[in-house]
Amino acid sequence: MARRRHEEEHDNHERWLVSYADFITLLFAFFVVMYALSSVNEGKYRILSNSMVVAFRNAPVNSVGQTPTVMPTPSPAVATPLASKASEGLRQKEREKMRQVAKNILDVMAPLVEQGKVRVLETSRGVSIEINDSILFSPGQAILKPPLAKAMLSVAEVLVAADFPITIEGHTDNMPISNAQFPSNWELSAVRATTVLRLFADAGIAADRLTAIGYADTRPVEPNLLADGRARNRRVTILIDSTIPEKSTELDLQGAATASPGARAALPPAAR
Repeated sequence: MARRRHEEEHDNHERWLVSYADFITLLFAFFVVMYALSSVNEGKYRILSNSMVVAFRNAPVNSVGQTPTVMPTPSPAVATPLASKASEGLRQKEREKMRQVAKNILDVMAPLVEQGKVRVLETSRGVSIEINDSILFSPGQAILKPPLAKAMLSVAEVLVAADFPITIEGHTDNMPISNAQFPSNWELSAVRATTVLRLFADAGIAADRLTAIGYADTRPVEPNLLADGRARNRRVTILIDSTIPEKSTELDLQGAATASPGARAALPPAAR
C-alpha cells in the first residue's frame, strides 16, 4: 500500500512538463503575432491612416452623444472633368492668341508669302513660320541680307508684344559644305539660326524666350533628289511655342508611371 502511494507521488512530480509545454506554445503564438504585425503592408497602412485622418478631421460632432459622424469625401472623379475643361479652355484661348500673332506676321511678310518664300503653319505645338533661306542668306553664308533684315525686324516687333517661347531652327539640304568658317552643314545651320536669334534679341525680345537649334539636313520636308526639293529644305523655321504648363509623369525603377506632384512650363525643344 505504501509502495503504491509512493508511485503516485512520483508521477505528480512530472506535471510541470504540462505547464512548460503550454508556456512554450503561448510564447510561440506570441512571436507569430509579433511577426505578423511587423509585416504590415506599408502602402495599405498609409492609405488607411490618411483616410482615417481626413475622415475624422472633417467629421462634425453630434451634440447629443458627442459621437463623430464620418462624412463621405467627394470623389476626385468629379473634379477631374472640371479641371480638364478649364485646361482646354486655356488652350483654346492661347490658340486664338497664337493665330492672331500668325495673322500679324502674315500681314508683315505678305509679299514674300505671295511669292511662296514664306509659309505660316499651325502645328500641335503652336505656330511655325517657315522662311526659305535663299532670301535670308547668300549660299554658304550666315549673314542676313539687308532687305530681309528689315523684314525680320518687323517680325520681331510682332513677337515682342507676345509672351510665347520662340525657337529658331536652321535647316540645310544634303549637299556637303566644308570651308574655313563652316566645316559642315551642322555649323552652317546652327549659325544661321543664331543669327536670327541675335536679331530678335537686339529687337527687344527677352533672351529667356529664345532658343536656336541647328538641324543640318536631318529634317527635310522634301526629298533632296531634285533642285526644287533641296531649295525647299534650305530654310529657317521660327516656332512660336505654348506657354501652358505640361503635366509630367515620373517613372520608377521598374518603368511604371507615377503621377508627379508638380507641372513644368512648356519649354523649347533644346531645353527639354
